[in-house]
Amino acid sequence: MFIAGNIDRSVLHLDMDTFFVSVERLKNSRLTGKPVIIGGMSDRGVVSSCSYEARKYGVSSAMPMKMARSMCPDAIVIRGDMEMYSNYSHMVTGIIAERSPLYEKASIDEHYIDLTGMDRFYGCYKWSQELRKYIIKETGLPISIGLSVNKTVSKIATGEAKPNGEIEVKKEIVLPFLDPLSISKIPMVGQKTYHTLRSMGIATIYTLRNIPAEMLENLMGKSGIEIWKRANGIDSTPVISYSEQKSISTEHTFEKDTTDMVRLNQLLAGMVEKIAFELRKQEKLTSCVTVKIRYSNFDTHTLQKRIPYTSFDHVLSDIAKELFGRLYQRRMLIRLIGVRFSHLVRGVQQLDMFDDTPEKVSLYMTMDNIRKRFGRDAVRRAVGVMTVREREEKALKQIENAMNEQKMMEERLKGYMMYGF
Repeated sequence: MFIAGNIDRSVLHLDMDTFFVSVERLKNSRLTGKPVIIGGMSDRGVVSSCSYEARKYGVSSAMPMKMARSMCPDAIVIRGDMEMYSNYSHMVTGIIAERSPLYEKASIDEHYIDLTGMDRFYGCYKWSQELRKYIIKETGLPISIGLSVNKTVSKIATGEAKPNGEIEVKKEIVLPFLDPLSISKIPMVGQKTYHTLRSMGIATIYTLRNIPAEMLENLMGKSGIEIWKRANGIDSTPVISYSEQKSISTEHTFEKDTTDMVRLNQLLAGMVEKIAFELRKQEKLTSCVTVKIRYSNFDTHTLQKRIPYTSFDHVLSDIAKELFGRLYQRRMLIRLIGVRFSHLVRGVQQLDMFDDTPEKVSLYMTMDNIRKRFGRDAVRRAVGVMTVREREEKALKQIENAMNEQKMMEERLKGYMMYGF
């Protein structure tokens, strides 16, 4: 029996097939039908995306490039162009925005549309098919769609429709549709969860949904309950209206204006590290860095630079320091310093791995996991943290200032007692 709660909803999921590869094929038709890998060009790089032809050899995203080349030696390797991919993504989003009642941009190549109630005026599936045809006509990009009762089932349906297909899963066939599929098809089931469930003998969604929910809760906590619900076709997650964040920034105003270059560079590195972590947490990349300084006379100056898309603070910190060095020319006391990242795009972590090694990527992921669990300041780069000696000197300076203030107060009190004013 189908579980109540999904009956009145109609959610469409759209996913642009092998998006990066498809965009590259628009630019170069000779790539069509050939195994294509996009990512870092060196053996120590990482695969960002690959064509279906390359996947047949076992190549997959986030795989070390050396391994991918050995598995598919005839593959054509391309570094990738995030700016071009972003432009095509905006093109598709613009088409969806013009025609949809409510849509959510889940990533650079993925959208959800809530069509609930539209079937009273116009068939939801017919509308979805026409939208897909229009996107293909206007952009030349292949796109797969799944229409069903909620985000989970529609996303799974899209996966089954690939490549370049369309599927509708009506409410009365949700469970028969899900039952024979692998548990790996459930969006919440990652590699670790998949292996845990497989070690229990659970391979299909049918087996998973017939396990007592309490057992999964004891095994995985709240996420176990959520996985059980999704295996049963239950997902109340709303389609969230899309609004694109334009930038992310931070500023620091000094209590006392300064020209201490060591301190300024340390602070700049710490600020970059802070907002770069926010970028990665939101699965976003930036292609424009801006540094701002305000002098003691309140004159304010900014300088920006366009860069390849990234969210790694070792890259962004160098750019910020370079801009600060070019910007700070007057040698006046500085009152405020700020950093802003703009021209943001959505994307999963591997989108900015074109030049980074698996070890570096793994290091960032480990640091970010520690920060998410224990707080943003749990792990910090040494360059952005004051040394013990610097902290001691700062503390001594604060004590000295406090003693001077106390001495001034005592002098004033003597004046009141002696002269009565």
